[in-house]
Amino acid sequence: MITVLAGGTGSIKLIRGLASQFSDITVVSNVADNIWLYGLYICPDIDTVIYGLAKILDLRQGWGIKNDSFECLRQMEMLGEQTWFKLGDKDLAMHLFRTNMLKSGKSLSYITERMRDKYAVSSIIIPATDDPVETKVLTDRGEMHIQEFWVKHRAQPPVVSIRYEGAERARINPKVIQAIRRSKLIVIAPANPISSIGPILAIRGFKKALVAEREKIVAVSPLIGNSAISGPAVKYMEAVKLNTSPFGVAKHYSEFVTKFVISKNDGDSSRRIVRLGMKVFETDILMKTSDDENRLASYLLTQVKAA
Repeated sequence: MITVLAGGTGSIKLIRGLASQFSDITVVSNVADNIWLYGLYICPDIDTVIYGLAKILDLRQGWGIKNDSFECLRQMEMLGEQTWFKLGDKDLAMHLFRTNMLKSGKSLSYITERMRDKYAVSSIIIPATDDPVETKVLTDRGEMHIQEFWVKHRAQPPVVSIRYEGAERARINPKVIQAIRRSKLIVIAPANPISSIGPILAIRGFKKALVAEREKIVAVSPLIGNSAISGPAVKYMEAVKLNTSPFGVAKHYSEFVTKFVISKNDGDSSRRIVRLGMKVFETDILMKTSDDENRLASYLLTQVKAA
């Protein structure tokens, strides 16, 4: 069994690659991007994993359903509603389904399992917690939900700090503990360490659970050099005073990660990361095609897992 800690739009690439070569995959999803909008509960990270594994993800955008229409959104705009968060008509069905079940008293874990089944996804998908957690970004324009910062304001305002509202009260999903203990390999996807993986680690008891299994944990760098492979990782890392390099990410994870995969172009970082007590693996970590996804997944399953 392999467990993947995931969030954002970058994780699904590695998840797809792993799922194409290994049948027993569990994905632990970030929930701090979740947001109430238009009276609906939207879970971008969970949905991206479901759509990606169901092979209906819009690959150009990295989110939503391919070939979707936006008639509902156009009508809402005509009625004077804010439409900065683009939800397609097919995508809306997912959010309606989830919201109705939440209102009937079902947990997010239960609902996610139902949706996984409906979309015929074989990999298990578990929310990191069933409790509400939200990433809040403090900017020079005030504090805002991460979706407002990233989507509405296009990540333009300077970031002062980041916090995970509700994380200290949230209870780690018991199914996550089981998955971590049962797994032969635990992979931290090349996701934003602050906004995608950070909220998961902030949940009470989560980091402790990882420390107990650290010998089987590998992380893939989300940075090549001083640049993020995708998204605003560098901006967030600077805000929390984290070195914006593969070494910075490795140091951030050093308490619970023993193997770290970096780009072959970042060989100069290897010695510094090794001094953190990690084994370092250098390969091509950029995933532009499905072949790239499969190649990196194969590398993890053969070279890294066996080391």
